[in-house]
Amino acid sequence: MKTFALVILFALPAYAAPKQKSFSIVEATIPEMQRAMKEGRVTSRQLVEQSLIRIATYEDILNAVMTVNANALAEADELDRERAAGKVRGPLHGIPIALKDNIQTTFIRTTGGALAFADLVPPYDATVTRNLRDAGAVIIAKSGMTELANWVAGSPTPMPGNYNAVHGWAYNPYDPRKDPRENMNDGRPALAVSGSSSGVGTAASFWAANVGTETSGSILSPANQNMLAAVKPTVGRVSRYGIIPITADQDTAGPMARSVTDAAILLGALEGSAPDPNDLATKTCAPPPRRDYTQFLRADALRGARIGIPRAFYYNETTPPTADKPRGGINADQKKMMEEVIAVLRARGAEIVDPADIPSVVDKDPAKNLLLFGVCGGEEGKGRDATCSVVFKYGMKRDFNAWLKSLGDAAPVKTLTELRIWNLTHTKSGSIRYGQSLLDVSDEMDVEADKKRYEGDRAKDLYLTATHGIDEVMKRENLDALLFPGSFGAGIAAKPGYPTVMVPFGSVPNAPTPVFAESFKAKASPYGVSFTGLACSEPKLLALAFAFEQATKRRVSPF
Repeated sequence: MKTFALVILFALPAYAAPKQKSFSIVEATIPEMQRAMKEGRVTSRQLVEQSLIRIATYEDILNAVMTVNANALAEADELDRERAAGKVRGPLHGIPIALKDNIQTTFIRTTGGALAFADLVPPYDATVTRNLRDAGAVIIAKSGMTELANWVAGSPTPMPGNYNAVHGWAYNPYDPRKDPRENMNDGRPALAVSGSSSGVGTAASFWAANVGTETSGSILSPANQNMLAAVKPTVGRVSRYGIIPITADQDTAGPMARSVTDAAILLGALEGSAPDPNDLATKTCAPPPRRDYTQFLRADALRGARIGIPRAFYYNETTPPTADKPRGGINADQKKMMEEVIAVLRARGAEIVDPADIPSVVDKDPAKNLLLFGVCGGEEGKGRDATCSVVFKYGMKRDFNAWLKSLGDAAPVKTLTELRIWNLTHTKSGSIRYGQSLLDVSDEMDVEADKKRYEGDRAKDLYLTATHGIDEVMKRENLDALLFPGSFGAGIAAKPGYPTVMVPFGSVPNAPTPVFAESFKAKASPYGVSFTGLACSEPKLLALAFAFEQATKRRVSPF
């Protein structure tokens, strides 16, 4: 809501500038903000004021904010009073943080980007919301997202990343222009923002960091596209209670930030000190002492680390059995960048295992090949889904209906079926500009009658991605992590719920197909690297990511 941000801004009372050198939030880290508050160079209120000014200055260009918290300044004032009284809750005390708009807040609407939920104020906060507020964070706003975490419209007319019916498109701060190509000029960005979480506001210093959610790539992909550090945690490390779901098998919340240190700090605040009784998966991983992930951040962590390079499919094209053409691979510019990354890792003392191919990717048996068993999409309804996994579409029916039930009388619709009908009756308002084929195939599922099919597909997903996938190669080669280009490895890690840490590194040409006209002069696209490991290995992955970040320091501000 652009006008909402402006109303708050112009309502700000005048305040005296700090007597010491002024502090700017632009590209500032969370530790730098904390140090400035401790030294009296800035207050939480002033951090929030700067954030609101930043939003008012750039929101018309970027469209990154769904809703601003009208009480953000009052909350900052209270946290300043606590600090003055000697109470500092932790490293997030007084720090402005944004939440993806599928994370419930009782003090800001939670829309999921869907018109049916445009006025939804949930009856309870998400566990992560409570954890952050208990840690002293100021929830300043809800960030943009792809509608319902990108489980609305698939084939034949897939929804563009970071589009939703409530707020339209977000734009990438590294090139905030619309796509001019014929048949693509519907308002979508020229430089992909990706989704379903949004990294736009964090990249543009609207706030210190933000919380995204991921089912398969929705933290890692936008972090990659917006030159951010991010952690996609082990599923279960962070509670999902109070977050609009796709499927509990793969859903998680996680931090997106401008540095690995900030992401580590935010992860510690998101994680509960004890398992959440509302999310039994939170028993999966034990939190570190004091939930402090910064204790693992060592600049020399790469020395002696064994890092695998999964060349087949993730770097080089690969033709699976029975297929008539190759799949996967990265382009020449991306390959050049990844070779530079590998050289840095070697120079810092890492042992590179190359290749360290994923066994299920190169398996010659079609029944054991990961590339031949994808996720059922919008054109793969019942009767057309024999060769793909139904886990997403089944899980959406099961978990979305359970979430709606938890809202009680606040739910504007009571079932997935009712949502689909609502969308069809509100098409003139733009409810389903790209259709709702993914919702349709989900609603075809019968939670009881299709349970055996779901269980079989879930077991096969785990076999292909974990047992005969990541587990097999990492144990065989005694690896600490696998190194993937950009967010390319998100899908294989997502199915078993394994963690990944993203680090910014550089930029590559933005060269989509069909290409832009030469006169458009497209700007370069951010490109990072990701470290993936086994369940609960976040401490190790954060250490490797931090060491790599400190060795390179390639993040640059968009403006």
